[in-house]
Amino acid sequence: MKDPRIQTLAHNLINYSVRLQKGEKVLIENFGLQRELVTALVAEAYAAGGYPFVSLKDHTVDRALLQGAQEEQYSMMANFEANVMKEMDAYIGLRSGSNIFEQSDVPGDKMRIHGNTIGKKVHRDIRVPKTKWVVLRYPNDAMAQLAKMSTEAFEDFYFDVCNLDYSKMSKAMDSLVDLMNRTDKVRLTGKGTDLTFSIKDIPAVKCAGEMNVPDGEVYTAPVRDSVNGTIAYNTPSPYQGFTFENVTLTFENGKIVEATANDTERINEIFNTDEGARFVGEFAIGVNPYIQHPMQDILFDEKIDGSFHFTPGECYEDAYNGNKSNIHWDMVMIQRPEYGGGEIYFDDVLIRKDGLFVLEELKGLNPENLK
Repeated sequence: MKDPRIQTLAHNLINYSVRLQKGEKVLIENFGLQRELVTALVAEAYAAGGYPFVSLKDHTVDRALLQGAQEEQYSMMANFEANVMKEMDAYIGLRSGSNIFEQSDVPGDKMRIHGNTIGKKVHRDIRVPKTKWVVLRYPNDAMAQLAKMSTEAFEDFYFDVCNLDYSKMSKAMDSLVDLMNRTDKVRLTGKGTDLTFSIKDIPAVKCAGEMNVPDGEVYTAPVRDSVNGTIAYNTPSPYQGFTFENVTLTFENGKIVEATANDTERINEIFNTDEGARFVGEFAIGVNPYIQHPMQDILFDEKIDGSFHFTPGECYEDAYNGNKSNIHWDMVMIQRPEYGGGEIYFDDVLIRKDGLFVLEELKGLNPENLK
C-alpha cells in the first residue's frame, strides 16, 4: 500500500512550493532512486497541466566521474545541463543516498571543478535566479542513523517536518521580515561567540516551503565589510565529503582572518578557494518547530528551532551584499539552553533569548505556535 503522506508531499511540492501552472515545464532531478515520490511528482505535474522531465542520478556513479574529472569534460557537462535548465520553468531536486560520506575521498581539486562548472553554470547562474525551485531529502536508513532514530520513527518525523502548514509559518514570518528590514546593527552572542554586523538596506527573505523542504528560515546578508568578532559553531558541518566540527571563525572588517576546526588545514583550503570565500553571503534565523537537533544534513540543520546560520561565500541575488564566491557554506549555531544558550540583538534590543523570541510581535514564530 502506498504511503498517503508521499502523495500529500508531492501535491504540496507541485502546487505550493513551485506553483506549477498549465503549460510549464518542471525538471525533477533525483540523486538516488526514489520511485514512489518521483512517480507521484510526475502524476501531480500532469494533474496541474504541466510537463514533467525526469533526470535520475546516483551518488556512487557521480563519485566515479569526479575521481577523474577534467575541466574540459565538466565544462561540456555543464553546457549540456545548462541547456536543459534554461528550458525549465521549475525545478525539484530530490536528494537521497545510502552514504552521506560517499564523496569524502574525492580530491578537493576535483570537487572544485564540479563547483566551478555544473555548480555555477547550471545551478547558481540559472536554476536559482531563473526558475521556481525547491530541493529536499527523502527518508532512508542512512538518514535515520544520522538522526539517531529508528527508520520508522524518522519517517514519522520527516513527514511531520515536510508536510506541516507552511502557509501558516509564512504569515508568522512577516513580522520578522519587517523588523529585519528596519534593522541596522545585529549582535549574536553565545558560548564562544560575540559577533556584530550590519544588515542595513539588505532585504530579508522568508522561506516557508517554497525553496527548501523542510523549510523554516528568514535570511538576509551582512553588509560585506561590517562583520567583526568571533563565532563558535556548535553543530557538525559536512562540506565536500568531510564533517567539520568545533569550527571557530574570527572576522575583521568582514573577512575571516582566523579559522580553526577539527581539520584546520582543510577548512582553510576551502576558505582559500577564492576571495569571496572568506566573506559572508548569508545570515539566517531558523524556526522549524519539529527540527530540534542536528543530523549532519544542512537542509534540516539550517532550519533547527532556536538556531541561526552564518554562511561564508556567495550571497543570494534577492539579499545581495556584493559577495561572489564558488562556495556557499551554511554553518549552524543553536542557541537553545541545552546547546549553551545565546542572544540575538537588533539595534541593541533583545529579540531572541535562548532560542525563544521575546518580542510580542515575534512570538508567533515560537515552536508552540507553529505546530
